[in-house]
Amino acid sequence: MAPRYRVTLTEEERGRLEALTRGGKTAASKFIHARALLLCDAGPHGSPWKVADVAAALGVTTRTIEHLKERFVEEGIEAALERKPAVKAPKLTFDGAFDARLTALACSPAPAGRARWTVRLLAEKVVELKIAPKVSTMSIHRALKKTNSSLI
Repeated sequence: MAPRYRVTLTEEERGRLEALTRGGKTAASKFIHARALLLCDAGPHGSPWKVADVAAALGVTTRTIEHLKERFVEEGIEAALERKPAVKAPKLTFDGAFDARLTALACSPAPAGRARWTVRLLAEKVVELKIAPKVSTMSIHRALKKTNSSLI
């Protein structure tokens, strides 16, 4: 089966990667990525290794090498050497109005067939009443823990 992404380094890119691997102060992940690109080079100056051999030699998974090759081919050498920035989900903050409505709901009578409110039931009811678009059970727990009464 032919490789999905073929790494062909120019002479300038190859020189830069070799300088990174031979220099003294290079981050470990950048060093491994540079070394992997050098080993995968199918250009005129390189003799490409198999992905499995590169992964074994560098102590990473074959999937890591495949992702690295993909980033190099599609985004360039900079994207391949640097780690991708972490994508954080927007933090959903709950205000005092949310806490007040949640506390009022927790103090209300339990649903039919239940002896008391559980954190999971409260989370489902908060979404059902459209107090919040989504909420985790831990958010409910933390919000109720702030109250002085023993709702939790």
